[in-house]
Amino acid sequence: MANVFDVLKERGFIAQCTDEEGVREMLDKECVTFYVGFDPTADSLHVGHFLGLMAMSHMQRGGHRPVCLVGGGTGTVGDPSGRTDMRRMLTDEDIEHNCSCFKKQIARFIDFSEDKALMVNNGDWLRKLNYIELLREVGAHFTVNRMLAAEAYKSRWEKGLTFLEFNYMVMQAYDFMELHRRHDCKLQMGGDDQWSNIIAGVELIRRKEAKPAYGLTFTLLTKSDGQKMGKTAGGALWLDAEKTPPYDFYQYWRNIDDADVEKCLALLTFLPMEEVRRLGARRDAAINEAKTVLAYEVTKLVHGEAAAEKAKAGAEAMFGGAGASADIPTFTLMPEDMGKKLIDILTKHGIFPSKSEGRRLIAQGGVTLNDVKVRDADYCLCDEDFTDGAALVKKGKKKHYRLMKA
Repeated sequence: MANVFDVLKERGFIAQCTDEEGVREMLDKECVTFYVGFDPTADSLHVGHFLGLMAMSHMQRGGHRPVCLVGGGTGTVGDPSGRTDMRRMLTDEDIEHNCSCFKKQIARFIDFSEDKALMVNNGDWLRKLNYIELLREVGAHFTVNRMLAAEAYKSRWEKGLTFLEFNYMVMQAYDFMELHRRHDCKLQMGGDDQWSNIIAGVELIRRKEAKPAYGLTFTLLTKSDGQKMGKTAGGALWLDAEKTPPYDFYQYWRNIDDADVEKCLALLTFLPMEEVRRLGARRDAAINEAKTVLAYEVTKLVHGEAAAEKAKAGAEAMFGGAGASADIPTFTLMPEDMGKKLIDILTKHGIFPSKSEGRRLIAQGGVTLNDVKVRDADYCLCDEDFTDGAALVKKGKKKHYRLMKA
């Protein structure tokens, strides 16, 4: 069996690693207990978490034991990484509810039978900590100037970084040490925006326990232009079918940019890399086959085979049958229309009698773009909204319109 480190590297997961050769050798010689943390900031995981779950699944398939850490403790503080403002404070009830939702979703990807994986909550130890003991045991190993050099804190420095959030790195480092003590956890994995926090835990274990520990980050899920992947007209792309229906989920991947297809096939499916490269090499109209495979495989992993089949059939009916009928009013958009507000384009072509009427319909949930409800009246059209050069707009329950790229 191939070393899972090589598998992750070939598929494009690995961004940074504290000791690449050391981690590879460790994964080759023993069953390694590793962990990834999930802070309960919402009642569903989103597509960014999905990439982490895929990395964990590859690790488990390679013979290693995942620890899924839900942040019942860190969730009370909030991670400042990637934020320009402070996160909303969650109640204990919110955190408990969100953690329980996460557990159900994670179980779709990770096998917890026969102690093959663990699900733990850092609230079990963080909420019991004595503040003075924490300062004495852990605080002495952190320097303020080193912490302030971390990107997560630098980006917040001018706008104001609360002391509450400043403790987040200490708490995450303590998590790693606690998991090391309880479960012999030797490796922490996370998104590349967690690098500073992961390094803090690795160093704390080495200083306090005098034992080796390692950190590895995987690439963030971004589009070819560098923007985060997973934003739609309806908001974030959630793994919960109630928040993002399987059809909408399928359509998102069916409509991604050509340049992102091969990367997403490698990261978000279990297709062999030979097949990934074959599909990714397709160009022009032929790339649509690769997009259909991607959409189907990703939807099957998240929502199950039945939901994927239904979503695929719905998309084919919409874009290959009645949805593409010549009876549907069609409007041609010029290249300069890309990036403009959808409401402006629809008003210009008379689909809305006025912008105010358009905003009212959107607020009432009466407008869909490619069968996804438009919730932002200021949403701007982009290339990802078009499949085979076409996008479908529905106003109310019966009025359909087609937008075609020139």
